[in-house]
Amino acid sequence: MAKGSQLWRNRDFSVFWASQTLSVAGDSFALIAVPLLVLHATGSVAQMGLLTGLASAASVGAAVFAGVLVDRLDRRRLLIWCDLARMALYGIVPVAWAFGPKVWLLYVVLPVSEAIGMLFQVAYVTAVRGLVDADRITEANGRLGATAAAAGIGGPLLAGVVAGWFGPTAAIAINAASFGVSALGVLLIRLRRQPAPSSEEERGPWRPLLAGARFLWRQPVLRALTVLLSFFIFLTLGLTDVLIYHLKHDLGQSDGAVGVVLAVGALGTVAGSLLVGAVRRRLGFGASWIGAIAVAGLAIVGLGLSTGVPVAAATAAAYLACVSVAGICSMSLRQQVTPDHLLGRVTSAFWTIHYSLGPAGAAVLTWGAQRHGVAVVCLLAGAACLLIALAAFFTPIRQQNPELSGATG
Repeated sequence: MAKGSQLWRNRDFSVFWASQTLSVAGDSFALIAVPLLVLHATGSVAQMGLLTGLASAASVGAAVFAGVLVDRLDRRRLLIWCDLARMALYGIVPVAWAFGPKVWLLYVVLPVSEAIGMLFQVAYVTAVRGLVDADRITEANGRLGATAAAAGIGGPLLAGVVAGWFGPTAAIAINAASFGVSALGVLLIRLRRQPAPSSEEERGPWRPLLAGARFLWRQPVLRALTVLLSFFIFLTLGLTDVLIYHLKHDLGQSDGAVGVVLAVGALGTVAGSLLVGAVRRRLGFGASWIGAIAVAGLAIVGLGLSTGVPVAAATAAAYLACVSVAGICSMSLRQQVTPDHLLGRVTSAFWTIHYSLGPAGAAVLTWGAQRHGVAVVCLLAGAACLLIALAAFFTPIRQQNPELSGATG
Protein backbone atom coordinates (compact mmCIF):
# COMPACT_ATOMS: atom_id res chain seq x y z
CA MET A 1 0.00 0.00 0.00
CA ALA A 2 2.79 2.37 0.89
CA LYS A 3 4.52 1.77 -2.38
CA GLY A 4 1.41 2.43 -4.39
CA SER A 5 0.59 5.61 -2.49
CA GLN A 6 4.06 7.01 -3.12
CA LEU A 7 3.58 6.73 -6.87
CA TRP A 8 0.13 8.30 -6.63
CA ARG A 9 1.65 11.29 -4.81
CA ASN A 10 4.35 11.76 -7.47
CA ARG A 11 2.87 14.68 -9.43
CA ASP A 12 5.32 14.57 -12.35
CA PHE A 13 4.86 10.82 -12.81
CA SER A 14 1.08 11.18 -12.67
CA VAL A 15 1.03 13.87 -15.37
CA PHE A 16 3.39 11.85 -17.55
CA TRP A 17 1.31 8.74 -16.93
CA ALA A 18 -1.96 10.43 -17.95
CA SER A 19 -0.60 12.10 -21.10
CA GLN A 20 1.10 8.95 -22.36
CA THR A 21 -2.05 6.91 -21.76
CA LEU A 22 -4.03 9.31 -23.97
CA SER A 23 -1.26 9.26 -26.56
CA VAL A 24 -1.30 5.46 -26.72
CA ALA A 25 -5.07 5.56 -27.21
CA GLY A 26 -4.41 7.71 -30.28
CA ASP A 27 -1.68 5.36 -31.48
CA SER A 28 -4.17 2.51 -31.55
CA PHE A 29 -6.07 4.39 -34.25
CA ALA A 30 -3.06 4.28 -36.56
CA LEU A 31 -2.45 0.63 -35.68
CA ILE A 32 -5.74 -0.19 -37.40
CA ALA A 33 -6.05 2.68 -39.89
CA VAL A 34 -2.71 2.34 -41.70
CA PRO A 35 -3.08 -1.38 -42.57
CA LEU A 36 -6.68 -0.73 -43.59
CA LEU A 37 -5.62 2.12 -45.90
CA VAL A 38 -3.13 -0.18 -47.61
CA LEU A 39 -5.54 -3.10 -47.77
CA HIS A 40 -8.37 -0.95 -49.17
CA ALA A 41 -6.08 0.60 -51.78
CA THR A 42 -4.11 -2.49 -52.85
CA GLY A 43 -5.85 -5.57 -51.41
CA SER A 44 -2.42 -7.01 -50.58
CA VAL A 45 -1.19 -8.26 -47.21
CA ALA A 46 2.31 -8.40 -48.72
CA GLN A 47 2.14 -4.61 -49.20
CA MET A 48 1.13 -4.30 -45.56
CA GLY A 49 4.11 -6.40 -44.54
CA LEU A 50 6.50 -4.43 -46.77
CA LEU A 51 5.36 -1.15 -45.22
CA THR A 52 5.72 -2.60 -41.72
CA GLY A 53 9.17 -3.88 -42.61
CA LEU A 54 10.36 -0.54 -44.03
CA ALA A 55 9.01 1.35 -41.04
CA SER A 56 10.78 -1.07 -38.71
CA ALA A 57 14.01 -0.73 -40.68
CA ALA A 58 13.86 3.05 -40.26
CA SER A 59 13.31 2.54 -36.55
CA VAL A 60 16.36 0.28 -36.32
CA GLY A 61 18.48 2.81 -38.20
CA ALA A 62 17.39 5.59 -35.86
CA ALA A 63 18.13 3.43 -32.82
CA VAL A 64 21.83 3.41 -33.71
CA PHE A 65 22.10 7.14 -32.94
CA ALA A 66 19.12 7.67 -30.63
CA GLY A 67 20.93 6.73 -27.44
CA VAL A 68 23.75 9.20 -27.99
CA LEU A 69 21.23 12.00 -28.62
CA VAL A 70 19.16 11.07 -25.56
CA ASP A 71 22.22 11.00 -23.29
CA ARG A 72 23.56 14.30 -24.68
CA LEU A 73 20.44 16.47 -25.12
CA ASP A 74 17.79 17.68 -22.72
CA ARG A 75 15.50 14.65 -22.53
CA ARG A 76 12.33 16.60 -21.79
CA ARG A 77 12.72 18.91 -24.76
CA LEU A 78 13.60 15.97 -26.97
CA LEU A 79 10.35 14.20 -26.03
CA ILE A 80 8.33 17.33 -26.86
CA TRP A 81 9.92 17.86 -30.27
CA CYS A 82 9.47 14.20 -31.19
CA ASP A 83 5.75 14.46 -30.43
CA LEU A 84 5.32 17.65 -32.43
CA ALA A 85 7.14 16.19 -35.44
CA ARG A 86 4.96 13.08 -35.46
CA MET A 87 1.82 15.19 -35.09
CA ALA A 88 2.78 17.07 -38.26
CA LEU A 89 3.71 13.93 -40.22
CA TYR A 90 0.52 12.00 -39.46
CA GLY A 91 -1.51 15.15 -40.03
CA ILE A 92 -0.34 15.22 -43.65
CA VAL A 93 -1.96 11.85 -44.47
CA PRO A 94 -5.68 12.72 -44.16
CA VAL A 95 -5.11 16.01 -45.97
CA ALA A 96 -3.37 14.32 -48.91
CA TRP A 97 -5.82 11.39 -48.97
CA ALA A 98 -8.69 13.81 -49.42
CA PHE A 99 -7.49 14.14 -53.03
CA GLY A 100 -7.30 10.40 -53.61
CA PRO A 101 -5.38 7.37 -52.29
CA LYS A 102 -1.64 7.97 -52.10
CA VAL A 103 -0.06 4.77 -50.83
CA TRP A 104 3.40 6.14 -51.67
CA LEU A 105 2.92 8.81 -48.99
CA LEU A 106 2.62 6.12 -46.34
CA TYR A 107 6.02 4.80 -47.43
CA VAL A 108 7.42 8.24 -46.55
CA VAL A 109 5.41 9.14 -43.46
CA LEU A 110 5.59 5.81 -41.65
CA PRO A 111 9.36 5.22 -41.84
CA VAL A 112 10.15 8.82 -40.80
CA SER A 113 7.58 8.68 -38.01
CA GLU A 114 8.94 5.35 -36.79
CA ALA A 115 12.48 6.74 -36.76
CA ILE A 116 11.32 9.69 -34.65
CA GLY A 117 9.26 7.30 -32.56
CA MET A 118 12.35 5.26 -31.76
CA LEU A 119 14.08 8.41 -30.52
CA PHE A 120 11.01 9.15 -28.40
CA GLN A 121 10.89 5.62 -26.98
CA VAL A 122 14.53 5.68 -25.93
CA ALA A 123 13.97 9.03 -24.21
CA TYR A 124 10.74 7.66 -22.69
CA VAL A 125 12.63 4.83 -20.95
CA THR A 126 15.10 7.29 -19.46
CA ALA A 127 12.22 9.57 -18.42
CA VAL A 128 10.75 6.83 -16.22
CA ARG A 129 14.14 6.51 -14.54
CA GLY A 130 14.12 10.29 -14.10
CA LEU A 131 10.64 10.35 -12.55
CA VAL A 132 10.69 7.52 -9.97
CA ASP A 133 13.18 5.85 -7.65
CA ALA A 134 14.91 2.62 -8.65
CA ASP A 135 12.77 0.45 -6.38
CA ARG A 136 9.60 1.81 -8.03
CA ILE A 137 10.66 1.20 -11.64
CA THR A 138 8.91 -2.13 -12.21
CA GLU A 139 5.74 -0.82 -10.58
CA ALA A 140 5.87 2.39 -12.63
CA ASN A 141 6.42 0.46 -15.87
CA GLY A 142 3.54 -1.84 -14.99
CA ARG A 143 1.19 1.06 -14.35
CA LEU A 144 2.20 2.83 -17.53
CA GLY A 145 1.73 -0.38 -19.50
CA ALA A 146 -1.58 -1.26 -17.87
CA THR A 147 -3.31 2.09 -18.33
CA ALA A 148 -1.88 2.52 -21.82
CA ALA A 149 -3.29 -0.88 -22.73
CA ALA A 150 -6.60 0.02 -21.08
CA ALA A 151 -6.74 3.08 -23.31
CA GLY A 152 -5.90 0.76 -26.16
CA ILE A 153 -9.06 -1.22 -25.48
CA GLY A 154 -11.33 1.69 -26.22
CA GLY A 155 -8.99 2.98 -28.92
CA PRO A 156 -9.30 0.05 -31.35
CA LEU A 157 -13.06 -0.16 -30.76
CA LEU A 158 -13.50 3.52 -31.52
CA ALA A 159 -10.96 3.34 -34.35
CA GLY A 160 -12.96 0.56 -36.00
CA VAL A 161 -16.13 2.63 -35.71
CA VAL A 162 -14.43 5.79 -36.99
CA ALA A 163 -12.78 3.89 -39.86
CA GLY A 164 -16.09 2.29 -40.77
CA TRP A 165 -18.13 5.52 -40.67
CA PHE A 166 -15.64 8.16 -41.78
CA GLY A 167 -12.79 6.17 -43.30
CA PRO A 168 -9.32 5.22 -42.04
CA THR A 169 -7.96 8.72 -42.69
CA ALA A 170 -10.18 10.14 -39.94
CA ALA A 171 -8.64 7.66 -37.51
CA ILE A 172 -5.16 8.78 -38.55
CA ALA A 173 -6.13 12.41 -37.92
CA ILE A 174 -7.07 11.47 -34.35
CA ASN A 175 -3.68 9.79 -33.94
CA ALA A 176 -1.99 13.01 -35.06
CA ALA A 177 -3.89 14.97 -32.42
CA SER A 178 -2.84 12.50 -29.72
CA PHE A 179 0.79 13.45 -30.21
CA GLY A 180 -0.14 17.02 -29.37
CA VAL A 181 -1.63 15.79 -26.08
CA SER A 182 1.56 13.90 -25.31
CA ALA A 183 3.69 16.98 -26.00
CA LEU A 184 1.58 19.07 -23.65
CA GLY A 185 1.90 16.48 -20.90
CA VAL A 186 5.69 16.35 -21.17
CA LEU A 187 5.79 20.15 -21.14
CA LEU A 188 4.18 20.11 -17.68
CA ILE A 189 6.67 17.76 -15.97
CA ARG A 190 10.19 17.99 -14.64
CA LEU A 191 12.85 15.29 -14.99
CA ARG A 192 15.83 14.76 -12.74
CA ARG A 193 19.00 16.03 -14.33
CA GLN A 194 21.07 13.19 -15.75
CA PRO A 195 24.74 13.01 -14.68
CA ALA A 196 27.31 14.09 -17.27
CA PRO A 197 29.23 11.29 -19.04
CA SER A 198 32.87 10.84 -18.13
CA SER A 199 35.59 12.28 -20.34
CA GLU A 200 36.77 8.74 -21.01
CA GLU A 201 33.49 7.92 -22.72
CA GLU A 202 33.73 11.02 -24.91
CA ARG A 203 37.08 10.15 -26.50
CA GLY A 204 36.88 9.24 -30.18
CA PRO A 205 33.88 9.42 -32.53
CA TRP A 206 32.74 5.84 -31.96
CA ARG A 207 33.18 5.36 -28.21
CA PRO A 208 29.95 7.18 -27.22
CA LEU A 209 28.04 5.33 -29.95
CA LEU A 210 29.29 1.90 -28.88
CA ALA A 211 29.17 2.45 -25.12
CA GLY A 212 25.68 0.97 -24.83
CA ALA A 213 26.56 -2.13 -26.86
CA ARG A 214 29.67 -2.70 -24.74
CA PHE A 215 27.62 -2.51 -21.56
CA LEU A 216 25.08 -5.03 -22.91
CA TRP A 217 27.85 -7.41 -23.97
CA ARG A 218 29.50 -7.33 -20.55
CA GLN A 219 26.28 -8.16 -18.68
CA PRO A 220 25.50 -11.91 -19.09
CA VAL A 221 21.75 -11.63 -18.51
CA LEU A 222 21.29 -8.58 -20.72
CA ARG A 223 23.44 -10.18 -23.43
CA ALA A 224 21.29 -13.33 -23.47
CA LEU A 225 18.07 -11.31 -23.42
CA THR A 226 19.23 -9.21 -26.35
CA VAL A 227 20.02 -12.23 -28.50
CA LEU A 228 16.86 -14.22 -27.73
CA LEU A 229 14.52 -11.24 -28.00
CA SER A 230 15.99 -10.44 -31.42
CA PHE A 231 14.81 -13.81 -32.67
CA PHE A 232 11.47 -13.32 -30.94
CA ILE A 233 10.84 -10.01 -32.72
CA PHE A 234 11.76 -11.64 -36.05
CA LEU A 235 8.98 -14.14 -35.46
CA THR A 236 6.33 -11.71 -34.20
CA LEU A 237 6.79 -8.21 -35.65
CA GLY A 238 4.36 -8.85 -38.49
CA LEU A 239 1.81 -10.66 -36.33
CA THR A 240 -0.67 -7.76 -36.17
CA ASP A 241 -0.74 -7.60 -39.99
CA VAL A 242 -1.25 -11.36 -40.13
CA LEU A 243 -4.08 -11.14 -37.58
CA ILE A 244 -5.84 -8.39 -39.53
CA TYR A 245 -5.39 -10.36 -42.77
CA HIS A 246 -6.77 -13.49 -41.09
CA LEU A 247 -9.84 -11.65 -39.85
CA LYS A 248 -10.52 -9.84 -43.12
CA HIS A 249 -9.47 -12.45 -45.70
CA ASP A 250 -9.97 -15.84 -44.03
CA LEU A 251 -12.89 -15.07 -41.72
CA GLY A 252 -14.56 -12.31 -43.79
CA GLN A 253 -14.94 -9.91 -40.86
CA SER A 254 -15.63 -6.16 -40.98
CA ASP A 255 -13.34 -3.29 -39.97
CA GLY A 256 -15.36 -3.01 -36.78
CA ALA A 257 -14.68 -6.67 -35.94
CA VAL A 258 -10.96 -6.04 -36.39
CA GLY A 259 -11.21 -3.25 -33.83
CA VAL A 260 -13.08 -5.52 -31.41
CA VAL A 261 -10.44 -8.26 -31.62
CA LEU A 262 -7.57 -5.82 -31.06
CA ALA A 263 -9.47 -4.22 -28.19
CA VAL A 264 -10.02 -7.59 -26.50
CA GLY A 265 -6.37 -8.37 -27.15
CA ALA A 266 -5.45 -5.18 -25.32
CA LEU A 267 -7.15 -6.61 -22.23
CA GLY A 268 -4.32 -9.12 -22.19
CA THR A 269 -1.78 -6.31 -22.10
CA VAL A 270 -3.67 -4.73 -19.20
CA ALA A 271 -3.71 -8.02 -17.30
CA GLY A 272 -0.03 -8.69 -17.96
CA SER A 273 0.99 -5.19 -16.93
CA LEU A 274 -1.02 -5.30 -13.72
CA LEU A 275 0.24 -8.76 -12.78
CA VAL A 276 3.91 -8.46 -13.76
CA GLY A 277 5.03 -7.00 -10.42
CA ALA A 278 3.38 -9.78 -8.40
CA VAL A 279 4.47 -12.47 -10.87
CA ARG A 280 8.09 -11.37 -10.74
CA ARG A 281 8.08 -11.16 -6.95
CA ARG A 282 6.59 -14.64 -6.62
CA LEU A 283 8.35 -16.51 -9.43
CA GLY A 284 11.48 -14.46 -9.94
CA PHE A 285 12.81 -12.93 -13.13
CA GLY A 286 13.82 -16.11 -14.95
CA ALA A 287 10.62 -18.09 -14.51
CA SER A 288 8.50 -15.04 -15.32
CA TRP A 289 10.32 -14.26 -18.56
CA ILE A 290 10.75 -17.81 -19.79
CA GLY A 291 7.17 -18.78 -18.92
CA ALA A 292 5.79 -15.73 -20.69
CA ILE A 293 7.68 -16.48 -23.91
CA ALA A 294 6.57 -20.12 -23.85
CA VAL A 295 2.88 -19.31 -23.37
CA ALA A 296 3.14 -16.62 -26.07
CA GLY A 297 4.31 -19.30 -28.48
CA LEU A 298 1.30 -21.48 -27.67
CA ALA A 299 -1.02 -18.49 -28.14
CA ILE A 300 0.42 -17.82 -31.61
CA VAL A 301 -0.34 -21.41 -32.59
CA GLY A 302 -3.89 -20.99 -31.29
CA LEU A 303 -4.31 -17.78 -33.25
CA GLY A 304 -3.42 -19.53 -36.49
CA LEU A 305 -5.93 -22.29 -35.82
CA SER A 306 -8.77 -19.94 -34.83
CA THR A 307 -11.93 -20.18 -36.92
CA GLY A 308 -13.97 -17.40 -35.33
CA VAL A 309 -13.71 -14.00 -33.72
CA PRO A 310 -14.02 -15.21 -30.08
CA VAL A 311 -11.07 -17.61 -30.34
CA ALA A 312 -8.97 -15.10 -32.29
CA ALA A 313 -9.65 -12.46 -29.63
CA ALA A 314 -8.88 -14.83 -26.74
CA THR A 315 -5.59 -16.03 -28.21
CA ALA A 316 -4.59 -12.45 -29.06
CA ALA A 317 -5.25 -11.48 -25.43
CA ALA A 318 -3.16 -14.39 -24.12
CA TYR A 319 -0.32 -13.53 -26.48
CA LEU A 320 -0.29 -9.84 -25.56
CA ALA A 321 -0.45 -10.61 -21.83
CA CYS A 322 2.68 -12.72 -22.13
CA VAL A 323 4.48 -10.16 -24.28
CA SER A 324 3.65 -7.54 -21.65
CA VAL A 325 5.08 -9.63 -18.79
CA ALA A 326 8.26 -10.49 -20.68
CA GLY A 327 8.76 -6.95 -22.00
CA ILE A 328 8.26 -5.17 -18.68
CA CYS A 329 10.57 -7.62 -16.89
CA SER A 330 13.26 -7.07 -19.50
CA MET A 331 12.95 -3.27 -19.60
CA SER A 332 12.84 -2.93 -15.82
CA LEU A 333 15.99 -5.02 -15.43
CA ARG A 334 17.86 -2.76 -17.88
CA GLN A 335 16.68 0.34 -16.03
CA GLN A 336 17.70 -1.12 -12.68
CA VAL A 337 21.25 -2.14 -13.56
CA THR A 338 22.29 0.56 -16.06
CA PRO A 339 23.98 3.80 -14.90
CA ASP A 340 21.73 6.76 -15.71
CA HIS A 341 24.24 8.51 -17.97
CA LEU A 342 24.41 5.32 -20.09
CA LEU A 343 20.72 4.43 -20.05
CA GLY A 344 19.89 6.11 -23.37
CA ARG A 345 22.74 4.38 -25.18
CA VAL A 346 22.06 1.00 -23.58
CA THR A 347 18.38 1.25 -24.51
CA SER A 348 19.32 2.37 -28.01
CA ALA A 349 21.83 -0.45 -28.48
CA PHE A 350 19.35 -3.01 -27.18
CA TRP A 351 16.60 -1.88 -29.53
CA THR A 352 18.98 -1.60 -32.49
CA ILE A 353 19.96 -5.22 -32.06
CA HIS A 354 16.50 -6.30 -30.91
CA TYR A 355 14.75 -4.95 -34.01
CA SER A 356 17.51 -5.68 -36.53
CA LEU A 357 15.85 -8.89 -37.71
CA GLY A 358 12.33 -7.47 -37.45
CA PRO A 359 11.91 -5.97 -40.95
CA ALA A 360 12.88 -9.22 -42.63
CA GLY A 361 10.67 -11.13 -40.21
CA ALA A 362 7.62 -8.98 -40.96
CA ALA A 363 8.10 -9.42 -44.69
CA VAL A 364 8.60 -13.18 -44.38
CA LEU A 365 5.65 -13.66 -42.02
CA THR A 366 3.16 -11.73 -44.16
CA TRP A 367 4.47 -13.26 -47.40
CA GLY A 368 4.14 -16.69 -45.88
CA ALA A 369 0.60 -15.94 -44.70
CA GLN A 370 -0.46 -14.90 -48.20
CA ARG A 371 1.38 -17.75 -49.93
CA HIS A 372 0.88 -20.68 -47.54
CA GLY A 373 -1.88 -19.55 -45.20
CA VAL A 374 -2.08 -18.06 -41.72
CA ALA A 375 -2.28 -21.45 -39.96
CA VAL A 376 1.07 -22.61 -41.35
CA VAL A 377 3.06 -19.49 -40.46
CA CYS A 378 1.53 -19.27 -36.98
CA LEU A 379 2.34 -22.91 -36.29
CA LEU A 380 5.97 -22.39 -37.31
CA ALA A 381 6.32 -19.07 -35.46
CA GLY A 382 4.74 -20.45 -32.29
CA ALA A 383 6.98 -23.52 -32.29
CA ALA A 384 10.04 -21.31 -32.74
CA CYS A 385 8.99 -19.21 -29.72
CA LEU A 386 8.85 -22.38 -27.63
CA LEU A 387 12.41 -23.14 -28.72
CA ILE A 388 13.46 -19.63 -27.59
CA ALA A 389 11.97 -20.31 -24.15
CA LEU A 390 13.79 -23.63 -23.99
CA ALA A 391 17.09 -22.02 -24.98
CA ALA A 392 16.70 -19.45 -22.19
CA PHE A 393 16.92 -22.24 -19.59
CA PHE A 394 20.56 -22.66 -20.57
CA THR A 395 21.47 -19.00 -20.07
CA PRO A 396 21.75 -16.68 -17.00
CA ILE A 397 18.19 -15.52 -17.76
CA ARG A 398 16.93 -18.43 -15.65
CA GLN A 399 18.12 -16.80 -12.41
CA GLN A 400 15.55 -15.60 -9.93
CA ASN A 401 17.06 -12.19 -9.07
CA PRO A 402 19.81 -11.33 -11.56
CA GLU A 403 19.83 -7.67 -10.48
CA LEU A 404 20.93 -8.75 -6.98
CA SER A 405 22.96 -11.89 -7.55
CA GLY A 406 25.83 -10.24 -9.40
CA ALA A 407 25.03 -12.10 -12.62
CA THR A 408 24.63 -8.80 -14.36
CA GLY A 409 28.04 -7.61 -13.37
